[in-house]
Amino acid sequence: MLSLELLGTQGCHLCDDAEQVLIRALDLQHIAIELVDIAESDELMDAYALRIPVLRHLATEQDLDWPFDEASVQGFVRALEPK
Repeated sequence: MLSLELLGTQGCHLCDDAEQVLIRALDLQHIAIELVDIAESDELMDAYALRIPVLRHLATEQDLDWPFDEASVQGFVRALEPK
């Protein structure tokens, strides 16, 4: 199962929008999405405070920055799949 993180924080309307895009774009029975609140980590705040929401694949350290749509999310996931 592919595991992704959606980096954001509470009260971020763009983060809420990004979550809805992921729900529409992905088969969540085969892809795990962890919602990560960057406010809980100084390191994440330093790296992502001005970029959220960000979809991140932790294993490869690849990010997809907002704004993204269903097609770009699906392309990001396809690029992560083994060839």
